[in-house]
Amino acid sequence: MMPILNEEELIRSHADFFHVFTNSIKPESAFRIGPEAEKCGVFLADASPVMYERADGISGILAQFIERYGWAPESESEGGPVISLQKNGASITLEPGGQLELSGKAVDNVHQVCAEFVRHMLELKPISEQLGIRWLGLGFQPFATRSDLSWVPKMRYGVMREYLPTRGAFALDMMLRTCTVQANFDYSSEIDAMRKMRVGLKLSPLTAAMFANSPFYEKKRSDALSMRSRVWLDVDNDRSGLIPPLWAESSRFEDYVEWALDVPMFMLKRNGKKVANTGQTFRDFWRNGYKGHRASEGDWQTHLNTLFPEVRLKNTIEVRSADSQGPAEVCALPALWTGIYYDEQALNEAEAMAADWSLAEIEQLRSQVWRTALRTEFKGSPLVKVAEQLLEIAEGGLERRGRKEECGRDERVHLKGLKRLIARGMCPAEAILERLGDGPLNPQAIIKAADLGAAFAHLASE
Repeated sequence: MMPILNEEELIRSHADFFHVFTNSIKPESAFRIGPEAEKCGVFLADASPVMYERADGISGILAQFIERYGWAPESESEGGPVISLQKNGASITLEPGGQLELSGKAVDNVHQVCAEFVRHMLELKPISEQLGIRWLGLGFQPFATRSDLSWVPKMRYGVMREYLPTRGAFALDMMLRTCTVQANFDYSSEIDAMRKMRVGLKLSPLTAAMFANSPFYEKKRSDALSMRSRVWLDVDNDRSGLIPPLWAESSRFEDYVEWALDVPMFMLKRNGKKVANTGQTFRDFWRNGYKGHRASEGDWQTHLNTLFPEVRLKNTIEVRSADSQGPAEVCALPALWTGIYYDEQALNEAEAMAADWSLAEIEQLRSQVWRTALRTEFKGSPLVKVAEQLLEIAEGGLERRGRKEECGRDERVHLKGLKRLIARGMCPAEAILERLGDGPLNPQAIIKAADLGAAFAHLASE
């Protein structure tokens, strides 16, 4: 979560745009991992989606977290609907279609990331069983149409609902039906931040392929292994994608700021109320204001959170390319990128591996991996060969970090499930399809194959 500044701290000079980045620089000894994991809920009986407003839906589940476990509710205005929960540095938040997200506390190692996820799922388990709900580790809602889903009553979502469909054909699908696993990482300097951004952007289609896990569309097999990745190709290209200005080795915070300034805004918040100003760039808002409002550092931080590139720069570096995962791979995304980003040798090796990859090549790869994942051809061979190389780099970084559990295992243990799949040339979606076989699909079979409830037994025993 980004720190919230007073909305009245006006941006008075161009230098003020850099505060969020320069104030976030940390020594390597203070580096932490900030995990995020989304999941969609369905009722087991009929595979219908879990709605926000129903007592047996999201609002009722949040109330149970408050009552049973002492989570603190948060609303956007006094007396408004609860849209998130906070406890001990972690938060439970909601995506527009009611997808439930755990934004974990920033921690030192991947063992702690996984332990917190298990605690969250164990808290969710009795509530879900009582309501007949199952939570799916998939990157795209496998059953519901857009019209089947209701909207979480968050101010920004209402504005996005009207504006984003004018920018891309799949904007509403992104909001209502996608789920992801993400991870946030620290940086020690401007140069370190830019290196990590470039490496992450170059490797983002490979990340999408390795974690492709959304092969269903409205109760049928789709032609995608990652429907979520397909959706992101046509959402809003002004605020998403690969950020071309950052591909130069000379890129700096300035390049990200200049890119972000020219992205259209969604809204402002003033006194707990929204002020929609869709389409106005932040640069224009800063120079000219909007209906008497002037740009503040709080507005700038809000704007940075409405940018959706494959890797996002804010007070951390956020890796964003992966589908939501099942229990065997749910901790693999933070493990993979911890091994790459938090070990100098591994970062050097990943940077060298991708050194000659051009923006045009990666744009082309990004346009293909949603369909064929690790079977996609890249530079004359299947992408799985590059995935094997990246996995080896990450494992080396995790081994050198040496963060061990009491039983002596280091963080490489969290890559085991992913490693088994890559050894077979498969992504998670292909493993699910293999288990389901070639016969007719039924919703209960998909639920069983994607049920995150299996994490209770699997992860607790690891």
